[in-house]
Amino acid sequence: MKKEHEFTDKKQDNELIEDVETASENEAEVETAAQKPDELALVKAENKKLKEDFLRALADSENVKKRCAAEIEKNNKYAVTSFAKDLLGVADNLQRALSAAENTENADFAALLKGVELTQNELNHVFAKFGIEQMHAMGTVFDPNYHRVVQEVEDADKPAGTVIAELQTGYLINGRILREAMVVVSKGGK
Repeated sequence: MKKEHEFTDKKQDNELIEDVETASENEAEVETAAQKPDELALVKAENKKLKEDFLRALADSENVKKRCAAEIEKNNKYAVTSFAKDLLGVADNLQRALSAAENTENADFAALLKGVELTQNELNHVFAKFGIEQMHAMGTVFDPNYHRVVQEVEDADKPAGTVIAELQTGYLINGRILREAMVVVSKGGK
């Protein structure tokens, strides 16, 4: 009987231990369940922050791509600027040669004049290809952004500040000043 009693006590002890372990587990689950909403809220907040950071980083990278593309386009447009400035002297000399040859009645100069005209036309075609264009200043109102005044002349027939002579042609490259026009403007007048 003693053995039976020991067996029953052990059985009861085991059941009691199991009940205590189950109660501990239940308490842990209750504590974990109580902590889960806090942890879940923290995880959701962190997830939201990471998503916002990702979207900001993505937007920044897109902006950098756009800025780089715009910079590359700008560099491509204006890469020939220094070369074009050097060619403007050639264009001026061709124009001077044409002006000098037009006043000559000699038949020998006719072929030379035709050759210079063709050369000037080809140069103007190349200028147009690269976005270089002449500014036409004659008769316009003086604009310090596009004109450089070399001289002012009294002219009662023209309003003050009107360009009455162009000493050197101005040029634009893709809408930006390549060289200002050197002009004579009227002072006084209407």
